[in-house]
Amino acid sequence: MIIIIFFILHWYISLFSQTFFLHRYSAHRMFTMNKTWENFFYIILYISQGSSYLTPRVYGILHRMHHAYSDTEKDPHSPHHNKNAFTMMWKTRKIYNDIVDNNLNAEAGFKKNLPEWKLIDKIGEMGISRILWALIYIAFYIIFATQWWMFLLLPLHFLMSPVHGAIVNWFGHKIGYSNFENGDKSKNTIPVDLLMLGELFQNNHHKYASRANFGIKKFEFDPVFPFIKIFSFFRIIKMEKL
Repeated sequence: MIIIIFFILHWYISLFSQTFFLHRYSAHRMFTMNKTWENFFYIILYISQGSSYLTPRVYGILHRMHHAYSDTEKDPHSPHHNKNAFTMMWKTRKIYNDIVDNNLNAEAGFKKNLPEWKLIDKIGEMGISRILWALIYIAFYIIFATQWWMFLLLPLHFLMSPVHGAIVNWFGHKIGYSNFENGDKSKNTIPVDLLMLGELFQNNHHKYASRANFGIKKFEFDPVFPFIKIFSFFRIIKMEKL
């Protein structure tokens, strides 16, 4: 039972960091926050993503490329130009590393107004950091796992962020329904997205990229938006319009 709780907590806290801090804040600036809160969420991002840490600056550039080139051959992760989800995310990883190593000359507009904490980013990208986090996960399982099959969950811990990205970008551009004609193949996979915390409202998001609430229709529920409203109420973040 402890292992299942740990897995669920890791899944959702990591996913929340990705959708709230990396996606909605870093890439799209749907809201603003002061430096203290930015650093707080930066640390939460590093702890929750662990071995699969994604640098906010690099994620922001990559995601802006995705919107600009959605479902074309220049899209870093379109399922329509890759044989399967694995090859799609392998391609994404290569582009990600090129940005980290400054081997990709991205357009100037993709680089503007991105958060950066060089120390955390350097630590997060280090191989030793990723290995240490993996060892922490393994140690936790050795101590608390009660069934052999539980160890099969470990690869998901190691690759949590790429797994989230693969689910969103594969299913969100192949399976579901469309509210809008966006000139791409984005879909809303499910009307109530509890599994991916609203990230599978891809069609809505590609239509209104700066909209903090990914749900559009009355029946579409984005679980992260209530948190955004609460954070705004307590002035943790600032939004021009909710």
